[in-house]
Parts: sequence; C-alpha cells; structure tokens
Amino acid sequence: MLVISHLSSTFVVGYPITLSIIWITGCVFSALFRHQQVRPLITCSTSPFVSILVPAHNESATLAEAVQSLINLDYPRYELILIDDCSQDDTLTIMNNLQATYSQIAITIVTLPVNRGKANALNEGFKVAKGTDIVAIDADSLLAPDAVTQLITTLLQHPDCGAVTGKPVVRNRSTLIGRLQLLEYIGVIDLIKKAQSYLTGSITTVSGVIVAFRRDALKAVGGWNPAVMTEDIDITWRLYRHNWQVAYEPRAICWILVPERLRGLIKQRQRWSRGGLEVLATNWRGFYQNPLGQRFLLLETIVSNLWALLTAISILSYTINLIFLHDLALHGNLLFILLVLSTLQFTIGFVASQVTAKLAGTELLLVPIYVVYYWMVNLLSCLAAMESYVVDPQRRGTWRSPDRGV
Repeated sequence: MLVISHLSSTFVVGYPITLSIIWITGCVFSALFRHQQVRPLITCSTSPFVSILVPAHNESATLAEAVQSLINLDYPRYELILIDDCSQDDTLTIMNNLQATYSQIAITIVTLPVNRGKANALNEGFKVAKGTDIVAIDADSLLAPDAVTQLITTLLQHPDCGAVTGKPVVRNRSTLIGRLQLLEYIGVIDLIKKAQSYLTGSITTVSGVIVAFRRDALKAVGGWNPAVMTEDIDITWRLYRHNWQVAYEPRAICWILVPERLRGLIKQRQRWSRGGLEVLATNWRGFYQNPLGQRFLLLETIVSNLWALLTAISILSYTINLIFLHDLALHGNLLFILLVLSTLQFTIGFVASQVTAKLAGTELLLVPIYVVYYWMVNLLSCLAAMESYVVDPQRRGTWRSPDRGV
C-alpha cells in the first residue's frame, strides 16, 4: 500500500514535469523548423474568396470593435457574415449600423429567432457563405491585419489540411487572473500547439476564436455539431475521422478577452474539459484506427483526467495526514524541478511572443504563482467536467454571455 501511495504521489508531481519537457522540446524544434521554412504569402491574384463568420449572442460591448478589426484586414477578397443568435440586447441594431457604415465590404446579417448555441449559429452562417474558405471568429476577437492572409496561406500550402487555427493573445490584463491567463496563452497553449504540431503532426483542438476551414472539409463533416459543449474540439476530431489534417499557424494573431473572475474561468475550463471527455467517448476507435500521433493525443487526454483524480485523492490524503498525524511529506526535489522547468517554459514563450503580444518583462515574476494556478484550475475543471458528464451525458450545447472582463 505504501508503494502504491508513493507511486501515486510521484505521478502527481512527475506528470507535469514530463509534460513540460515534452512541450519545451517540441516547441524549440518547431521554432527551428519554421525558421528554415520558405513561406511566400499569397497575393491578390492568388487569394481565394473568403467568408468570415461572426456569431454573436448579447455582444453589444464587443462586436463593433471586432468588426472594425476585420475592416482593417490586408486580405483582398472577403465578405463578413454577422449572425445574431436571438440576442436580448442591441446586438442586432449594432449589426445593422455596421452594415450601413462599412458599405465598401459585403456584409450579410443572419438573424436567428431562437438561441440554439454557437455551433448552430455557425451552421446558419455557413449556409449563406459564398467563400471558397471559411474563417470563424468570436465576436470579441480582434484580428491582426495579416491574420487571414497567414491562415489562408497555410491552407494553400497544405492541400491535405482541412482547417488551420491561429494564435490567441490575451488583451485584458487589468486583473491578476487576466495576467495569469496571458502567461497561460503564451507559455502553455501556444507551446502545446507548437509541440503537438511538430511531434505528432496534429493538434488536440483548433481555437474557436480564430480558425479557417476549407469549404470542402466543412461540407465533408457536416458543419459544426450543436449537440456538444465544445464545437471546436469536436469538429477537430471529426475532420481527423474524415482524413483531413488540422494545422496551427502561430503567425495568425488574434487578440481575445478572457474571464476575469474565478467562477467564470472555472466554468470556461469545465466546458473545455468536458469537450475532451466527449471526444474520448466519440473517438474511442481512434486508439487503433487513427495515425500514431493522434492516438498519442487521445492517450494524453486520458492521462490528464487520471492525473486529476489521483491529485484530488493525494490532496485529501495530505490533508488528513496534516490534521490527524501532523505529518506532511512533499516531493521537494520534484517540485523544485517543476518550478525550474516552468520558468524555462515561460521564458521560451515570452521570447517567442514578446513583440506580437506586447509583453513586459515583469510578467515573468508571476510564474511561481502561475504554476499553482494552472494545475489547480486544471484539477478543478477536470473534476467538475467528470461530474457533469456522469450526471448529464447528453447535455446539449447552449450559449450564454461569457465573462470576458468587459
């Protein structure tokens, strides 16, 4: 029993260490590979017509700024499709004003009488889209002027690629939670996608805030699935099942808003974790049918949930020992290694993103706080997602106005 307890405790601390080593290694080699790439961007004569879908539900505070960033794109040929999913505020009025103001751009407005979620709104927008390629963004996303150019260039360079996602960068940094998520997006999410893309040839999920699809790929998988909580994770794995590849393009920058209250953050991460469980439930055949890299990603999702369970048990065990036995044994060496690797990991992410993300060097001082924040948020999210999935496995996707710190 003592041996099992020791192995469990070692796994709880050793698993994050192992992941950090994998992420750092993959990210470094990915950067070297990208540096050697010859990447001519598409020109006006070679650019396909693109439809940009912007689904919105109660987005009066963010929509106008998001559309303004789309008007400023350097991409030569595109249309905007604004989808109002039965908003209760003046989102639809703002859409009509934007259509009248920016008459130089083709803007189509789709109004939905019933709020049925983001996936359904995207499907309705896709029905009227004329583009050869489809870009989907959130109504709080601010795209860099060359973001669409970067995405479409990647699609054209890789004919087997059905979708390519860009790099989200946090723009609301006035609170500690916002700044911690800034670190997360540049030091974890960006590194994970770079490492996954280089080491496995696939990524676990596109980012719903900025992603481009081939029309043929979207048609092949039947569009977005309204019956899931995370339409971006789901469509990624349905593309894999239809033999399409999915890529990550970190040069396509998207500025996003993130939750600034802990409750909103946990709800968001619970939804992400549940999306991972739904992927496992619907893609279990992938463990013997999918390419090796995608099997590894599925296995990593299982191990992450196992880590959450064992970590919860370990915390309970440590608490009981501390209260009743006044004894607390921690793996000091492993914790020190984890802190060192985390600092290295975030330094790499900082250097790679310092210019594009407009970072200040003082952000790195938050790394020790972030190490605790990241793994504890992951733990709570995984446990909440497991409980949600067991209690209500058929829960359908819904859309409520999120906490975005505005």
